[in-house]
Amino acid sequence: MKIQVSELENGIRLIALNGKLDNSGVYAVETDFVRHCAEGGMRILVDLSNVGYISSIGIPMLVDTARIVKSRGGTLAFLNPQKHVLDVLDLVGVLNLVPVYYDLRSAKLAL
Repeated sequence: MKIQVSELENGIRLIALNGKLDNSGVYAVETDFVRHCAEGGMRILVDLSNVGYISSIGIPMLVDTARIVKSRGGTLAFLNPQKHVLDVLDLVGVLNLVPVYYDLRSAKLAL
């Protein structure tokens, strides 16, 4: 699992994850992911387009971080998750907490 962070216009921080959000993937990126989200201001967009798998350990990383961002008055959203990942997030109710966008333009307008 790899993480790449970039700053977009209007104070949006884009955090792209690449790989599997399984035990080793979460272990590899969780500290940096949480830090980048917590430091990122009020608008965080997590690009899941290159995450091909998410296990039960990956879900709390995303949910807990979304709650941290929200508690600080910010918004965290997902960008373009693959179908399998989207299905898992939907099944466990994450999509009730975190909005999903399927293109960057829509996400930037909404955030």
